[in-house]
Amino acid sequence: MRGPPRLASLDAFRGLAIAGMILVNNPGSWAHVYPPLRHAVWHGATPTDLVFPFFLFAIGVAMPFSFAAREARGDSRARLWRHVLVRALILYGLGLFMTAVPRFDFATVRLVGGLARIAMVYLVAGTLVLFLSRRAVFALMLAFLAVYWALMVLVPVPGFGAGDLSAEGNLAAWLDRMILGPHMWSGGGGVYDPEGLLSTLPAVSSTLAGLFVGDFLCRGRGNGGMGRAGASGSAAQAGTSLRLALLGVLLVGAGHLWDLVFPINKPIWTSSYVAYTTGWALLTLGALHWLIDVRGWRGWARPLEIYGMNAITAFVASGLLAKTLILWRVPDGTGGTTSAYGRIYETAFASWAGPLNGSLAFAAATVLLWFAVAWVMYSRRIFIRV
Repeated sequence: MRGPPRLASLDAFRGLAIAGMILVNNPGSWAHVYPPLRHAVWHGATPTDLVFPFFLFAIGVAMPFSFAAREARGDSRARLWRHVLVRALILYGLGLFMTAVPRFDFATVRLVGGLARIAMVYLVAGTLVLFLSRRAVFALMLAFLAVYWALMVLVPVPGFGAGDLSAEGNLAAWLDRMILGPHMWSGGGGVYDPEGLLSTLPAVSSTLAGLFVGDFLCRGRGNGGMGRAGASGSAAQAGTSLRLALLGVLLVGAGHLWDLVFPINKPIWTSSYVAYTTGWALLTLGALHWLIDVRGWRGWARPLEIYGMNAITAFVASGLLAKTLILWRVPDGTGGTTSAYGRIYETAFASWAGPLNGSLAFAAATVLLWFAVAWVMYSRRIFIRV
């Protein structure tokens, strides 16, 4: 017995998300970044604010395929849950390691973050998927969004009152300050953490939304390949792409409407942000599904697929390399020192492209570097499953 075949468009979608993460996390200089490659200052969203929820959505889409394949090999639900738990612990450990390097100051080390959020979301979503009915999971997905909205606008925060959605005055940030204390994101000035505890609740819904899309796609491929032969099979698959896109349009619109009373906001991962970003994820996946899986135009997306097959490896390795280059001091040519990261940017990119375009070129070169690594791994059939 075999599980459903691998979905090329999902690998490409995951690769697009990881390539986007690496691009926006590695400008040559944070002082010189094009606005679309920055996060929104607070309320609102830019293209950069799509990449992380895209990855969480992709985790959900992959769950039915992954779990079905393991069950086809004879894994029990208990064994599957142990797999989910171990994977979540590994992801959290990697995130903690990346944050702690190089000083390992556990008095102030950040306890949450990108990988920590992925770990927590995967653990909660995976547990719900394995032990509850799909109807119950769907109800919880909606409940998480509604409850989070109610908590954020109705529960008073000491010193700020109820419904304050500023960086310091919102309930999620206050809880993080109370619980995490010094173990928060330094970029928030100790006021808030964009991957905090309470805001993980709606982030789980981002992944659960992907789960139901994965169920839909998995059913269409359960018999292998296109599901039905010939023109009727192609028409059915084209209909799948269209349904994904139409639902995406509806959710983007719902996100904008919800924004009127609960603003779209990534740092506190508002419910409207979940609807908005899930809509864009559906539109993007629908387009990739039509281009790759329906039309068969796969060659152009092959780099994205390769990226997607070692996504976490590329993300972790790129983060560790960037941190190493920032900490490595080298001569600056004037008798002083600067970071190796800054030196490479100045001499290899800004020197000919200027500060702004050089910063973008540095980020693009970083994406290409890690694609080369992913391609070597792919060509040697090395896939690190985390």
